[in-house]
Amino acid sequence: MPRTLPALRQAYFDFSTLPTRWMDNDQYGHMNNMIHYSLIDTAVTNWQLQHRVFDQSGDDIRFLVVESGCIYHAEAGYPDLIHAGLRVGHIGTSSWRYEVGLFRNDEPHAFAEGFFSQVQVDGQSGKPIALSAAYRNQLSQLILPG
Repeated sequence: MPRTLPALRQAYFDFSTLPTRWMDNDQYGHMNNMIHYSLIDTAVTNWQLQHRVFDQSGDDIRFLVVESGCIYHAEAGYPDLIHAGLRVGHIGTSSWRYEVGLFRNDEPHAFAEGFFSQVQVDGQSGKPIALSAAYRNQLSQLILPG
């Protein structure tokens, strides 16, 4: 299978800076795989909270993760400072796909690139509901011009 080349920083928007911790390293001295997913989730959740689209109670709407993945290009670990860039790869009727590039310190290429797809569901019934025009607009600002 051909290897995917790591993206450059300019392929992403809305960066979060996330420090690593000593406990993030595994026995080999580099970041444990599950930490990558935690950083990706934190970057997306921070964006959702900053844009006031995340209903923390879950009473009205919920965002469910229905698919996720990560491509690892290089190692990272404590004491690296991670810069997580966010973009949106797809917007559907009730679902969308976040894509997150993780960058070590000042390096121009991502050391990992992850994604997860979410679907918006009714907080009571759990059934998918269409995205509002306002939220669709916010998401569309994270799509690379193409």
